[in-house]
Amino acid sequence: MNIILISSQSAQARKLLVLTRTHITLFVAVLLTSVMMLSLCLYYFSLQYAHRIDAPILKTLLVNPQEERHQKTQSQLQDDLNVMAIKLGEMQAQLVRLDAVGAHLLESSGLELNDFMLNQLPGQGGSYIDLNAEVISFRDFERKLRRLSMMLDERTDKLEALETLLRSEKLSSSVLPSVMPVDTDWYSSGFGYRIDPFTGKRAFHEGVDFSAKAGTPIRAAAGGVVVYSDRHPEYGKMVEIDHGDDMVSRYAHASRLHVEVGQVVLQGQKIAEVGSTGRSTGPHLHFEIRHKDIPQNPSRFLKKPG
Repeated sequence: MNIILISSQSAQARKLLVLTRTHITLFVAVLLTSVMMLSLCLYYFSLQYAHRIDAPILKTLLVNPQEERHQKTQSQLQDDLNVMAIKLGEMQAQLVRLDAVGAHLLESSGLELNDFMLNQLPGQGGSYIDLNAEVISFRDFERKLRRLSMMLDERTDKLEALETLLRSEKLSSSVLPSVMPVDTDWYSSGFGYRIDPFTGKRAFHEGVDFSAKAGTPIRAAAGGVVVYSDRHPEYGKMVEIDHGDDMVSRYAHASRLHVEVGQVVLQGQKIAEVGSTGRSTGPHLHFEIRHKDIPQNPSRFLKKPG
């Protein structure tokens, strides 16, 4: 390649320089070397002084790519830790619920709470043998934590269902007329056919009689609502309690009544006193249990004191 200069004052052309292929190759090599040296200087400058630069644009251009990746990793790790912290808080709340449900179940079963130590970690021990030990990864730990949380949810649901069932059974037993209405353990007259004390004829006795002194407390055999509390032509002063499910208990021949119609009574609560009112030969309690207005044998329900 020849470089030729032509002057306006002279018609003669001058040959200034002859560029060969070697000259061009050398020029390109020098240019590339200069660019590389400039890049290295810029990189060194970014490492040494990037943290002191206040210009956001220049700082963005000079930021270390490795450091940027490190910041992203740290940010992701912090987000994961925040999620795990929330999950741990939920699990702690679930454990509190499990402790409460466990305490209620123990209370319902009559077992001692101290025997189970629900609020303490179980004892563990033994020698340590390091066979095929592996360092658990963060992701594995997160998966195990999530699985443990699901197991806690499942156990909580089952225990709460069991608690509801036990409470339901306990409630059913409290409204079942099973407590002796008077403080005695024998009947003066049983349920079924007998000789009527007034007519001397065979007649069906729809309840049981408890012989007791006048004024002896009469107690509700189960909880319920008082549906009758007044004088009856044959039963004398009488109380009837509705226990639900068409179950009614009847307390007759009382001397005094202590409850009113519509009053809610608890199992074992005093409702009247033994007397001899109505069709009676002497102080006693006539006690009946009726289901759908059909007389039932009270001995099938009552638990005699032992």
